[in-house]
Amino acid sequence: MSEIIVDPSPGSHSSAVLPARPEAIRLDPATTAVIVVDMQNAYASKGGYVDEAGFDVGPAAATIGHIAEVLDTARAAGMTVVFLQNGWDADYVEAGTPLSPNFHKSNALKTMRRRPELSGKFLARGGWDYELVDALTPKDGDLRVHKPRYSAFFNSQLDSVLRARGIRTLVFTGIATNVCVESTLRDGFHLEYFGVLLEDATHHLGPDFIKEATAYNVEKFFGWVSTVADFRTAVSQLPPKE
Repeated sequence: MSEIIVDPSPGSHSSAVLPARPEAIRLDPATTAVIVVDMQNAYASKGGYVDEAGFDVGPAAATIGHIAEVLDTARAAGMTVVFLQNGWDADYVEAGTPLSPNFHKSNALKTMRRRPELSGKFLARGGWDYELVDALTPKDGDLRVHKPRYSAFFNSQLDSVLRARGIRTLVFTGIATNVCVESTLRDGFHLEYFGVLLEDATHHLGPDFIKEATAYNVEKFFGWVSTVADFRTAVSQLPPKE
């Protein structure tokens, strides 16, 4: 029996076959985007919101390194790179009032309410917490999309930006595996995007079984799961963009 390969862009003349679970998937650089989810100081740096809220940001350093490898490979092949940034206006109008579930469930908002000395410090556009980590600075041609909720497809320009470029396949990296990464990948599935999770290029918030659960959900129900090494090997075999 021949290998099963999912092909989001049949007829493409330049594509790579990415080993993945539950089956391989073909990546056409012209129709594939690497999505970098919320690699902000808030989520990956000491003193950021996640650290102050009591989550472990230590493993984020390895995640940053893995994402950098993915981005170098993707850019060389001519793939679109999209950086997502989660947060709100400086006055937190976009964060919602007590009538919004976000007001009650956002750990950033809850931490600031619990510790008034931190008021206004977390995820406000223009602040250090909101900015991308220095090691993952966007390059010319990369895109940035701001988002006010876990899913980047909610109240943002992401869908129109991707469709305008003919993007069909989304390769996910970033933080947190079980929150914004999974939320965006799930919503992308319902919008007819092919979602690929590079599981070792993401970092989760919570116990390790949370990340395992996300990988299981993606593999079984919403997309495909692969690794940084397999992505680099597959995509590096493509001719460089002209």
